[in-house]
Amino acid sequence: MFLQIERDSAVPISRQIDAQIRALCCAGSLQLGDKLPSVRQLARELTVNQNTILHVYERLTADGLLEMRQGRGTFVAKGPTPRSVRDQRQKFADEWKQLVRQGRMLGLTNDDLQSMLDESLKEPIPTTGTPT
Repeated sequence: MFLQIERDSAVPISRQIDAQIRALCCAGSLQLGDKLPSVRQLARELTVNQNTILHVYERLTADGLLEMRQGRGTFVAKGPTPRSVRDQRQKFADEWKQLVRQGRMLGLTNDDLQSMLDESLKEPIPTTGTPT
């Protein structure tokens, strides 16, 4: 599983991991029945505390997205619904708008913002971890 942690982000690491696993499910990269890395393995790969991963897995299990099977591992419990995909995209759009507002408050022009977006799109996607 490929996850990226931004340690200097204001977003807590557990939320970053949660959001990325949800997004992988919505994008179809993780599908019904897929096994996720163990808590220990993912914590080691991301260099985070095991309790952080356990908390994320438990939250996603409570939401019905994952299923933790004693002694067997953690699995994707259901595929994304059209609503969950729509909700994730809406959340992304809302965050995008927030970034644009913040940029404008800093005095950035539309051309500045577009240039920053173009530069960001040129960068390779950094990954952490291994594929599941």
